Amino acid sequence: MNPGRGELLRLRIAGEHDVFLARQRGREVAALAGLENQDQVRVATALSELSRELAALARPATITLSLIDAPAPALLIGAHWTGRLPGTTGRDELAAVEGIAAASRLADTCAVTWRDDGGSVALTKKLPAGAEAPTEARVARMREASRRFRPGNALDALRSQNQDLLQTLESLRARQEDLLRANAELEETNRGVLALHAELSDELEQTNRGVVALYAELDEASTRLREASESKTRFWANVSHELRTPLNSVLGLSRLLLDPGSDPLTAEQRYQVDLIRDSGEMLLALVNELLDVAKAESGQIEAHREPTELRTVFDQLRAALRPVAATPAVELVVEDPEDVGPLWTDPVLLGRILRNLVSNGLKFTEQGEVRCSARVDRPGETLEVVVADTGIGIPVEHQRRVFEEFYQVPGQLQSRTGGTGLGLPYARRLAGILGGILELGSEPGRGTTVTLRLPLDLAAEVRPVRFASVLVVDDDPAFRAVLHRALDGSADRISEAVDGVGALRALHSERPDLVLLDLNIPPPDGAAVLAEMRRDPGLGDVPVVVVTSAGLDAAQRRVLGATAALLDKANLSGDLLLAAAEAATRLVRGPR
Repeated sequence: MNPGRGELLRLRIAGEHDVFLARQRGREVAALAGLENQDQVRVATALSELSRELAALARPATITLSLIDAPAPALLIGAHWTGRLPGTTGRDELAAVEGIAAASRLADTCAVTWRDDGGSVALTKKLPAGAEAPTEARVARMREASRRFRPGNALDALRSQNQDLLQTLESLRARQEDLLRANAELEETNRGVLALHAELSDELEQTNRGVVALYAELDEASTRLREASESKTRFWANVSHELRTPLNSVLGLSRLLLDPGSDPLTAEQRYQVDLIRDSGEMLLALVNELLDVAKAESGQIEAHREPTELRTVFDQLRAALRPVAATPAVELVVEDPEDVGPLWTDPVLLGRILRNLVSNGLKFTEQGEVRCSARVDRPGETLEVVVADTGIGIPVEHQRRVFEEFYQVPGQLQSRTGGTGLGLPYARRLAGILGGILELGSEPGRGTTVTLRLPLDLAAEVRPVRFASVLVVDDDPAFRAVLHRALDGSADRISEAVDGVGALRALHSERPDLVLLDLNIPPPDGAAVLAEMRRDPGLGDVPVVVVTSAGLDAAQRRVLGATAALLDKANLSGDLLLAAAEAATRLVRGPR
């Protein structure tokens, strides 16, 4: 509703009599608007205070009472005058005038406007929630009702104020009596609380002593558990180390026997030595798995991400496990994955996960197949690797427990195949380290499906790029030739160095666009060459790809990977090399 059309009453303030009239009429209009008694008194008092200031002006002032519905239904009191109130030269002094300040405290909102030739005040008092809406029809009825008011005199106004004061005093007296009763009840409650506190103090003190003793026991138990866990981890690590020493000897001797330069073996002897070597390698893999689980539990395994071809990981999986699956009744099928480009992941951890899953499937499949496949879920940007078998399956009640360490599903086949019960728990830990999850579905007698879901983190797109100058540092001439072929079409000029001294000499004579660096070179080794480059202001931002077959521990990978991309010689391809070069460039120069 337009506030201008909601005017109920207009008053002219020219003298003391108008002050009493404004108070009287204001209370009557407030009652018509639906305000409660206390708010009626507030409105009447605000009008009285405001009118008292306006009555002192030389020219009459105007006060209007209106109903408005925005921003909320309210009674609007507007005052307009010409001339200046005593002591006012601006808005701030006007708002501080005693009558206006008192009226503003009694209203919900107060807006003051100062002008050179006068001013205005707008006060609002919100209508109660249950009051009738200020429609046009209601305003018309209230306006008609206000015209029938009979003005009183000063005595009537004084009598009305006295009644208001009496009602206020009565209300205050009732509140005081309520407060006295509440205080009495509170004192009684306090006495009860003090008595209860006195009764509970001894029990609370005894309980506290018991809790302190219990905490001491829990601390001691936690210490014992921590020590037991550390002892278990040390035990695993020590046992694994002790087992690997004779196993490495067995494998070394079997390789010597199979070496073409050794004394010739009969076909049967060669077959038996092959079995010894294969069994030793399998046992060594189990020992390494046990050691890796100990490392995973102690938080020592970290993902070392590098450009990785999924097809290469699958080829290595196929080559490693096909001899194990060579049975007429069970076929191992490793499908060629979709070509999605180089992935930014840890190929070692990914390979371990898949070997564990496929080995598990082969172990518990008596006939049929074990199939490993991969697909890309584009909407979810997820890589899904699925290992499905047609084996004995896992009952529902055991499907959650197979991810517990050392737990094995009871059954005849399980007892025959043996195992540590660490494969699936270890695979799940590694999946978590790579930022993925491992899900299992199985039906007894129909097989098991395990799905590895990893974020589809692609290495930088391999774009056609040419390097004006590339320095290859490797003491193996055959591998230098491999790097030359991998750089075919990507480098204008390739220079070589076979040791650390030659590498540093070549670096200082001509700054290359890219360095391919082996670690195991004659002194200074590759790590020292890289460190020297990063200390040199002129070489600090040259991209370096460390191409090595050395087994690096976590600390070495962390140090080298801070300023260089890492690439395993076994996984080398042209696309991976270019992706690694892109990653090395981002490390030292930021994205292109």
